[in-house]
Amino acid sequence: MSEVKIAAESRTEFGKGAARRIRRDSKVPGVLYGHGSDPIHLTLPGHELLLALRTPNVLIALDIDGKTNELAIPKSVQRDPIKGFLEHVDLQLVKRGETVSVEIPVQTEGELAAGGNLLEHVLNALPVEAEATHIPESVTVSVEGLTAGDSILAKDIPLPSGTKLGVDGETVVLQVLAAQAEEPTEGEGEGEEVSAEA
Repeated sequence: MSEVKIAAESRTEFGKGAARRIRRDSKVPGVLYGHGSDPIHLTLPGHELLLALRTPNVLIALDIDGKTNELAIPKSVQRDPIKGFLEHVDLQLVKRGETVSVEIPVQTEGELAAGGNLLEHVLNALPVEAEATHIPESVTVSVEGLTAGDSILAKDIPLPSGTKLGVDGETVVLQVLAAQAEEPTEGEGEGEEVSAEA
């Protein structure tokens, strides 16, 4: 997993007005916390942070005010619900060699058995424990030939070396459902006839 270096500034202004001013400057307010230390309020460059967050559980090397270097992973990201820009980010302080709990995306490969089966992602992300500087970006599971009624449990998913499951091994991650033909509900046919006449 690669580290992304980001220069951050500590901030002393708080509240909605201060946050709006920060965002007007194409920056993002954030908080760095962890290891029992006091939270550090930061201002981060918006574009660089946006690019970094494209990688799930990205490891961010923060250069704070050119004085302090800290490693962090994103824990909570708030986006504008309409425009999608970053509004705020919570970062968790980590140290090399430390084990952290994160969720990694589950990706699939292969084709289900023929017959119109549907694959349901019960979990889109798998909770795992991994060393902070070696968090896998994702896990890939083969669904080749699975049929309705089949499921893949957390314990069936191959994990990279040094990564442990953060959930019970019997937890269902993916399951295959039989496709159901939609039957017209009562009255649908009558409505169609009326519209045909009009």
